[in-house]
Amino acid sequence: MSRSNQPKSPDASGSPQGPFPVPNATLPFWRTDLHELDDHRSTPELPQQCDVLIIGSGLSGAATAYHILDNNPSPPSIVILEARQACSGATGRNGGHVKPDLYYRVPQYARLYGKQAAADMAVFEMDHVQAVKDLVEKECIDCDFVLTRAYDVIIDPKLAETTKSEFDQLVAEGFPTTKDVWYAPAASAKALTGVKDAQCAFSFTVASLWPYKLVMHLLSLAVKRGANLQTHTPVTSVSETLDADGYWLVTTSRGLIKAKKIVFATNGYTAGLLPEFREKIIPVRGICSRIALPKGKEAPSLPFSYSVRHNAKGADYQITRPDGSIIVGGGRPAYWHKGNEWYNIYDDSQMIEPAVSYFDGLMQRTYRGWEDSGAAVDKVWTGILGYSNDLVPYAGAVPYKDGQFICAGFNGHGMPAILLTSKGIAKMVNEGCAFEETGVPWPFKATPSRLQNPSNAIIDMVVQAKL
Repeated sequence: MSRSNQPKSPDASGSPQGPFPVPNATLPFWRTDLHELDDHRSTPELPQQCDVLIIGSGLSGAATAYHILDNNPSPPSIVILEARQACSGATGRNGGHVKPDLYYRVPQYARLYGKQAAADMAVFEMDHVQAVKDLVEKECIDCDFVLTRAYDVIIDPKLAETTKSEFDQLVAEGFPTTKDVWYAPAASAKALTGVKDAQCAFSFTVASLWPYKLVMHLLSLAVKRGANLQTHTPVTSVSETLDADGYWLVTTSRGLIKAKKIVFATNGYTAGLLPEFREKIIPVRGICSRIALPKGKEAPSLPFSYSVRHNAKGADYQITRPDGSIIVGGGRPAYWHKGNEWYNIYDDSQMIEPAVSYFDGLMQRTYRGWEDSGAAVDKVWTGILGYSNDLVPYAGAVPYKDGQFICAGFNGHGMPAILLTSKGIAKMVNEGCAFEETGVPWPFKATPSRLQNPSNAIIDMVVQAKL
């Protein structure tokens, strides 16, 4: 796939405009137990104006609203707009994994941004595990939260050798997050993980949860504290300049709303409203599944969470749920070479056809002792991720647009990055502080130079995976 021949995804009318959420999205397991606010509108009519408009009701939008209102004696008026049902985008379709990257891509970030920034980003992700735990306990959120360990299992010998070498270098250089990472060579990895072809494994602290339930609880708290939630209200455009009274004019399917400040929590759909982010935050379609056991049957224990790295193309990532089912996402070996199935695609109503059957028999062919388990696919769904052109999220003030903020482009890795990023955005909204005062790593900052960067690390990653 060349940069000059990147596939485009038309909207329902055949126009190349967008990306925008589409109707009739595939049904994820997480949305089979719906919250009372799923189709909620706080008021029958769309408010005419507000202090802060948040576009998007996934984890970025819900957490930003939560942080703006939390312990705020003089809260601004907030309106949250969602194109479809609440939390119906990427958060409601992910793998339920709060899994920081403590070592794997750290060498790449060190080469791009320097060792200190790479260490800061890794620590920032590591801190999310405790931050999510603290939030769940503080607000008594019923979301099947589990604090556990992850096993990153590598089955490609060359990748195992390269990764171990890079990990050893991180340890030698004193990268702080390596203190929580334990390495297991092939024999130990096979015994401890049960992965048949394990060449090595890395273990570290992670969490898993029901992401939809986490977000809906945060949205319910925001609504109770005065936020106005409007579902089924897609935003179609935002004015390029402020009006005479200092408001941004936001056009929706239900009319116009004026806002002093806007937070774009739009992830893979960002470029549809902020054209400067076209080719900077690219919609990427992913696939996920739920695998369940026959009623009354027990399978060999998989008490941790897992990633199985087949090669440099990516990993199958999975969690074991408290009900005994397994959530597995990934499947890249089946489709990564077919860009028209996933790159610049914002339609989550369709499956990734080459990967539809990928999860059939996955547990049996991957793990010892599962051959006669009867484990079978219960549900498969797709979701739209927001991949950034430099593989780092965009956060902070939107360049040249006073009062606009962004929290998007998390590269399918938002669960260990969004909560504290949104807290930083909320601080900017409430206090008018600079990005540098938020505690969010500096490479996340949305800057003019990043928007002018013509490179595309996503394409480069595909090319490298083919070598």
